[in-house]
Amino acid sequence: MSVIDTLRFALRSLTAHRLRTLLSATGIGIGIAAVILLTSIGEGIHQFVISEFTQFGTNIITVTPGKIRTHGRSLGAIGSARLLTIEDALALRDSRYVQHVNAGVMGNAEIRASGRSRRVTVYGESPDFAHTFNMNVASGRFLPEDDPRNPRAYAVLGSKVRTELFGSANPLGATLQVGLSRFRVIGVMESKGQVLGFDLDDTVFLPTTRALEIFNREGVMEINIAYRPSAPLEAVVDDIRRILVSRHGREDFTITPQQQMLNTLNTVLDVLIFAVAALGSISLLVGAVGMVTLMHIAVTERVAEIGLLTALGATRARVRILFLTESTVLATLGGLGGLATGVGIAWLLKSLSIGLPVQIPWNYTASALGISVLIGLAAGVIPAMRAARLNPIEALRAE
Repeated sequence: MSVIDTLRFALRSLTAHRLRTLLSATGIGIGIAAVILLTSIGEGIHQFVISEFTQFGTNIITVTPGKIRTHGRSLGAIGSARLLTIEDALALRDSRYVQHVNAGVMGNAEIRASGRSRRVTVYGESPDFAHTFNMNVASGRFLPEDDPRNPRAYAVLGSKVRTELFGSANPLGATLQVGLSRFRVIGVMESKGQVLGFDLDDTVFLPTTRALEIFNREGVMEINIAYRPSAPLEAVVDDIRRILVSRHGREDFTITPQQQMLNTLNTVLDVLIFAVAALGSISLLVGAVGMVTLMHIAVTERVAEIGLLTALGATRARVRILFLTESTVLATLGGLGGLATGVGIAWLLKSLSIGLPVQIPWNYTASALGISVLIGLAAGVIPAMRAARLNPIEALRAE
């Protein structure tokens, strides 16, 4: 028998029992569709989270007060962390790798303007903030290069705050009251939307020193450093550490490169995708069990057919190939059906724009289809060997 004859024989055997073939292929198809759909959602979440982190750039290092280290006992006052200050940020500008330095603080405050008031998130930032995080100004300008220890009382509004307080009127030059302090509005930021749960449009940006006075703080919450993309990360970190240790006398701060965070996040999200793929594979396993059962039933029902094939000269190897081909074709058809279904549902979810990030991972899709073929081979091995071992005389007598 040629390869074409073998395939034709397998297809005729499958079409002879259409309902049973359909049910078995459906089991495999549901498993494949589940794997594709779940991994598509997982990959979509992966890309969404990474894009949220990287939209501000990837060459950013964050320095926070306090050293993340486990000690065997409490160090009391000796172990207290020194605050990060405006002076620390100014010193970091001397690093040969640094492009921009931003000392930031954040809090919540009530603002008033044009007879309206609302409570918003207030960011105290340096003039380098817009460059560090790739933020753009829609009108006016961002905070100017003033003396960081005594900056002018200027404010920049988020797009939502501007609409809520001033409507369609031009806010530039207007007076904005933040807490008990007054600021002059000099700019409005472009809309940025929600970023990891923070609405960057419902914000007000003030000079860092002014924000520290409003929140009654002595030190900043973090210092953000944008370094040259071509600079080696390890050298940048070592230079930052050298500068701050020379000022603080010891390493009482934590340096966190964004690239390190992204690598950790990528690892976690890859595990998440693998986990949901494994979850979908449970359905695939159920379909495989159903296929094994089907092939055993097929051997039992076709004993006489096997005996006739053997009597006509078919070898045991040929009988094994026939049954393996049949199970493989069945699994492949089910896999193709599941592939079309899973991709179709994923595409539909993506096109509906319901806020669910969906991205079809073609590597998992190809793997799922390959697994379906392997399932067909595995499911047909034992039934094929059983069919090949049948005595042709006893098999013909079963007729």
